[in-house]
Amino acid sequence: MSVSFPPGSNALAAALEWLQGTLLGSFATSIAVIAVASVGFLMLTGRIDVRRAMQAIFGCFIIFGASSIASGIMLFASETSHGPDPVQATPPPLQQYPAPAASQPTSLSPFDPYAGAAIPQH
Repeated sequence: MSVSFPPGSNALAAALEWLQGTLLGSFATSIAVIAVASVGFLMLTGRIDVRRAMQAIFGCFIIFGASSIASGIMLFASETSHGPDPVQATPPPLQQYPAPAASQPTSLSPFDPYAGAAIPQH
């Protein structure tokens, strides 16, 4: 609790926390597991088409992953609304080094079939 909010004034937050615990708790998880198992059984026996089964399973993923999805969207929105980070906007200058001189060994014949592109052919 905060000093600015007396005890009991945060009833709405407590109610939402209770609702989240109920909707995402062990009871809801067990109901979702039973639903996915029954959809899989119905799909296995041919009583439900694959599209409808995937919709039900995808719905369970959305319900239980809603907090992660929302935080990802909020993170993406905050990055795009503020623009790029000014520290990372300009990359450091690249140093250019001179290319090493190509030296071809004299012991290899110019028609070496195993050399491939590793040895420059003049």
